[in-house]
Amino acid sequence: MKTLVVCSGGLDSVSLAHKVAAEQELAGLLSFDYGQRHRKELGFAALCAERLRVPHRIIDVREIGSGLSGSALTDNIDVPEGHYAEDTMKVTVVPNRNAIMLAIAFGFAAARSADAVAMAVHGGDRFIYPDCRPAFIDAFQVMQDRALDGYGNVRLYAPYVNLTKADIVEDGARHGTPFAQTWSCYKGGERHCGRCGTCVERREAFDLSGQADPTDYDDADFWLGALRRRGV
Repeated sequence: MKTLVVCSGGLDSVSLAHKVAAEQELAGLLSFDYGQRHRKELGFAALCAERLRVPHRIIDVREIGSGLSGSALTDNIDVPEGHYAEDTMKVTVVPNRNAIMLAIAFGFAAARSADAVAMAVHGGDRFIYPDCRPAFIDAFQVMQDRALDGYGNVRLYAPYVNLTKADIVEDGARHGTPFAQTWSCYKGGERHCGRCGTCVERREAFDLSGQADPTDYDDADFWLGALRRRGV
């Protein structure tokens, strides 16, 4: 199956790119610049494409992103700290982000006769992001079947949608993902902050999977307190 991977440069999507490269035909990586404050992640997507020797394209949708206001990822709003499953993390929602990215990716895939578009949404995202839930994945596929009827047959490949972040780390390790060459932190500083939801989730996932975490955090122990506050 010839598959185009939507790759942000984060742990999940880079692990997915390595999975597809090992199990299918990786057609290339597609990334999006929507004005995210952590746009340094795009450099890690470029490294992944170079490593896997596939084409990489960054789509500039900053004009669209500027209209998706109210998110800590695009506006001048403090990125919340704590566990990813806390209500405070809802401020990191970018409305319709995955739907916009996938619609563009499906167009690219159909024009290039690819068989599938892969996205690394996972079970841990469901609490916060409605466009990471199985119902969205299923509905989007139905919509695309109608949109490309008679022109192409592109599948939405989301192998992690019912898995945890720890499961992704295990899968990434099986496929040789260099985790140190991925970026998760929403704050986009010089190093992973260790305190935002994605950093806490990342650190917890390595611990649960039993894999060594190569990430350099500004606050490497904050995640333990975040888990205790949630009673984990």
